[in-house]
Amino acid sequence: MAVYTTVDPPALAALLEAYPIGRPLRLEGILQGVENSNYSLETESGRYVLTLFERRAPEADLPYFLSLMEHLAAAGFPAPQPIRRRDGGLLSMAAGKPAAIVSFLSGDWPRQPTAADAAIAGAALARLHGAAGDFQGSRGNALGAADWRPLFARSAAEADRVRPGLAEAIASALDDILARWPKGLPAGACHLDLFPDNLFVADGRLSGVIDFYFAATEAYAYDLAIAMNAWCFDGAGRWQTDRAAALQAGYERVRPLEAAERAALPVLLEGAAMRFLLTRLFDWLFPAPGALVRPKDPLEQWAALAAHRSMRA
Repeated sequence: MAVYTTVDPPALAALLEAYPIGRPLRLEGILQGVENSNYSLETESGRYVLTLFERRAPEADLPYFLSLMEHLAAAGFPAPQPIRRRDGGLLSMAAGKPAAIVSFLSGDWPRQPTAADAAIAGAALARLHGAAGDFQGSRGNALGAADWRPLFARSAAEADRVRPGLAEAIASALDDILARWPKGLPAGACHLDLFPDNLFVADGRLSGVIDFYFAATEAYAYDLAIAMNAWCFDGAGRWQTDRAAALQAGYERVRPLEAAERAALPVLLEGAAMRFLLTRLFDWLFPAPGALVRPKDPLEQWAALAAHRSMRA
């Protein structure tokens, strides 16, 4: 989450006239993350999150994200519940940007994840995949393996400014990953961004999963690989085998992996690191003007990718 666009009091009041949640009492920016503008919103009826959609997600995809969240919430999964407008719509405009209001989820995210936290994350992801199993919507992954070469092309000429030789190293690793990329794995609606700051825990139990704005139809095991990379490296870039084992075990207690999925996990882990390396590299080299948060260091994902490749060697 982040703040790029300011919502002034008149704009907020006008926006809330379309919703049955009362008048605004407080609006405060949420500074974590890099994609959209997010605000903690308090009204006469309770607490919510207001999101203004800023960056990668095309406006045409927004109904998919919101409908998926609504489907999961209806199935009993702790996803934010989109608040429908008085006219039944899910989307509005605020400060010239598409906007949505969703329910506020309690709890806090694990700043220093443990193996127990990782197990919760794995089980949560498997529950999400199961709850979305009958979701009728479909969206191609705009940041899937087929899109990595074009994405890298946008940054390749400048990549060596981040680290000498980085462009050539990425190109070589990308060729290798794509040559080994699996096909035909079980797939469905996936979160694709289950980092620790997108999962809330209260009293040692899952209380919420947020930020569904990368969600797409993808291989479940690739979604698991993204989560494993996000949860299972320490601050020094070292792979934590206890967390990785706990996260995978938590997942498989709810949804056992097929043999082909287990066999594909090594390259899926490399691909997950590559995907976030490429988007962070672009954001680092070409930061959005006026952003209140600093882009994340792409070299953290390069270190993750290198760690996986060294484990394979």
